[in-house]
Amino acid sequence: MVQPLRVGQLDRGHRDRITEILDATRVFRPEEVEVALELFDETFPSHAASSDDDEDSSQTRDGNTTGYRLPATGCGSYDFLGAFTPEDELVGYACYGPTPDTDRTFDLYWIAVDPGAQGSGSGTRLLAEVERRLKGQNARMLIVETSSRSEYAPTRHFYRKRGYAEAARVRDFYAPLDDRIIYTKRFHSPEGGERFSDE
Repeated sequence: MVQPLRVGQLDRGHRDRITEILDATRVFRPEEVEVALELFDETFPSHAASSDDDEDSSQTRDGNTTGYRLPATGCGSYDFLGAFTPEDELVGYACYGPTPDTDRTFDLYWIAVDPGAQGSGSGTRLLAEVERRLKGQNARMLIVETSSRSEYAPTRHFYRKRGYAEAARVRDFYAPLDDRIIYTKRFHSPEGGERFSDE
């Protein structure tokens, strides 16, 4: 019987485990892992800030660049969620954030599950929680980009099975014969609303 998973926030201490998960998938190139960790480091910087930065904690940015506040654990333009076992082991994570200069559109930047936990529902729980939180923010659409490489076939199936539709394909985007495939899922019909900005 599959044990129930808990989805919760991440903190700086999860960085090494995220690296292990990304490496264990054997799907991401080293430069892709570096980008994933750069996003993590931007959201959860090391505590090497100067004392001037600590004088007024109210000036510390723990929200994203669009005015939506992120949990106090993060301070970048991205939000991170983790999937944890009952023993509190991190087995997967997701990173998402608002797309600048759009009307309530968000990007899912990363979602990865340790191969040993695949089939446990970790990916499904993470994606469902991302969607739940976005609906609570009146998000209009979630964008996912992935590769056309054969090793990404299970990933593409994962998104299609959960209601994501292919909206565009850019041939040879990542490399020759490696297309960029863009999936979308709409939460609301088109309507007026405040545009996100990157200010």
